[in-house]
Amino acid sequence: MHAVVVSEVGGYEFVEVPTPIPGPGEVLIRVEVTGLCRTDLKLIRHGHRDLVLPRVPGEEVVGEVVAVGAEGEAPPPFVTIGRRVFVYPGVWCGVCPSCRRGAENLCREMRIMGFHRDGGFADYVVAPAQSLLPVPEGLSAEEAVFAEPLSCCLNALELGGVGEGDVLGVWGAGPAGTLLSRAAAVRGARVVVTEPDEGRRERFAAAPGVPSCATVSASPPQDLDVAIVAVGSPEAYEEAFASLAPRGRLVVFSGLLPDDDRALHTSLNGIHYGEHTVVGAYGCSFRHGEEALDLLSAGRLRVDDLVSHRLPLSELERGLEVVSEKTGGKVHLYPGEVTR
Repeated sequence: MHAVVVSEVGGYEFVEVPTPIPGPGEVLIRVEVTGLCRTDLKLIRHGHRDLVLPRVPGEEVVGEVVAVGAEGEAPPPFVTIGRRVFVYPGVWCGVCPSCRRGAENLCREMRIMGFHRDGGFADYVVAPAQSLLPVPEGLSAEEAVFAEPLSCCLNALELGGVGEGDVLGVWGAGPAGTLLSRAAAVRGARVVVTEPDEGRRERFAAAPGVPSCATVSASPPQDLDVAIVAVGSPEAYEEAFASLAPRGRLVVFSGLLPDDDRALHTSLNGIHYGEHTVVGAYGCSFRHGEEALDLLSAGRLRVDDLVSHRLPLSELERGLEVVSEKTGGKVHLYPGEVTR
């Protein structure tokens, strides 16, 4: 099969490798579509805390079951040959304190697809049966693959306590910021998006799926109940801190490169006197994947208007440039030829 392989941070190869064989408790999936995100760009060009090399990246995957490991526990009943599935990217222990409180994304034994084990930038991927969710009837692969980034947004909104009547500020009008805005609208919040890039502001405002309660501006707002930063920028975090109302909550959603992290200036006194809450949000739990698929299949959150580029996997470099230069919306990668 063909796959993208990262052997050293800073580059990758598009090569032919053996098709993996599913072991006990595992399933072989023919990849239909894989989403490309800024984390993939960071992983390839700068590395990542959880990256183990060599690695096939890609943590946003929908595909078709083509083989089931011959040994081990029986897979869930829906895991049958030919069934379309969404792959929750993690494997967790299920018994540690984090897992027991529904935060398996923080499990010390967590192994993430595309980081610790091979991901979806390939023709086929092996995944544990425990990590699969059935794609609901009527939901396309292209829509279902949004369940992974949407799951991360749902986790951030949950941790930030975003609910009815809240004023939420989102920094960044890219795919993640747009999904945060739409999911927050479902929860009854009013959303103000800060985006300095004029092209992104225009795309955000013109998208058919933008909720009526969401606006976008080049200038940061004030007196926010919750702020979520969806760009890897220390300046954005400083603006978000300054925009919080008393007892406002800041969600650290987007990670920073080490130099940017060290460049961040914030005041503990500001947090103290404003009684602000700061909470991190990293990845998502399995239940967020279930919630995301439910929202998508019910039509409560539109995503079909967010894909700007559909590229064959062999054109990954073009996709990375789109993400790096912020010249489009969501980029989807397809094994072989793009059929739509």
